[in-house]
Amino acid sequence: MGTHESRAIRSRGAVADGHERTQTWQGSSVFTQVAVLTRRAVLNYLSDPRAVVLGLMPPIIILFLMASAFSKLNSHTPGIPPGVSYFQFVLPAVLVNCAINASVQTGAALVDELRSGVTARLRSLPILPSSILIASSFSGLIRTAVQAVILLVLAQLTHGNVSLGGLAGMVASVGLTLLMGWFLGWVFLMAGIWIRRADAMLSLAFLASLPLMFVSSAYIPVSDLPTVLAAVAHVNPVTYAINAERALFLKTAGRTVGAGVILPPIVISLVLGTATAYAAVRLFRRPLQASRQ
Repeated sequence: MGTHESRAIRSRGAVADGHERTQTWQGSSVFTQVAVLTRRAVLNYLSDPRAVVLGLMPPIIILFLMASAFSKLNSHTPGIPPGVSYFQFVLPAVLVNCAINASVQTGAALVDELRSGVTARLRSLPILPSSILIASSFSGLIRTAVQAVILLVLAQLTHGNVSLGGLAGMVASVGLTLLMGWFLGWVFLMAGIWIRRADAMLSLAFLASLPLMFVSSAYIPVSDLPTVLAAVAHVNPVTYAINAERALFLKTAGRTVGAGVILPPIVISLVLGTATAYAAVRLFRRPLQASRQ
């Protein structure tokens, strides 16, 4: 990704047999660059326990707060499958919220490094600039996975068997969450590169994520939303992701999960994720001096 090539580093060796040897280092492979930078980003994230704990709290609070506030909604409510509690109904939506939360953190971390000059120093090294963004994207995936696993463990400990789809449905749901996290990670990386201010980027993330979650099938069935909001929810990509996760997680109360439910969020994530990744790499070529002002 990107047209920049790793710069060769030449050094002169000792003279042997009257000939001076020239050694050329072509740089490490892109895989090595991404692996090292991803490890650096993850260790930097884990080095601050306060950031880890604060990053884990929002999805957990949302899950238990929403489950308590709407505890009277149950299988007798139209739109909620029979035999499914509201806690089970809202859990897949909070997994999607985990992906959004971790992606915002990924974008904010990149903004911090842009403004502190760390990114400028990294770009002075003989590496592909796009490897910095790819590593940030992978570190965001790791954050999403950690948050999703912790959330599911807490849900299992507090509410018993929360997955009607069994372990396979739970694993598939986490996989779809990671795909959503990959797509959203590139969205917020692109936003961070474009805005280059943490406060403005977080405000944009709030303005974008709040309507996406509440005007969808996340917390209330679409059939129970007002007419205008229901129309918006039907075209909201988050609705497709939540419905797919809900079908995998709950097997839609015992029915077979069809490709028509699973494929739309996968296709949307792949197409929009590729487009935003390309846009982020193009924006990353801009001079970095403005970000340090």
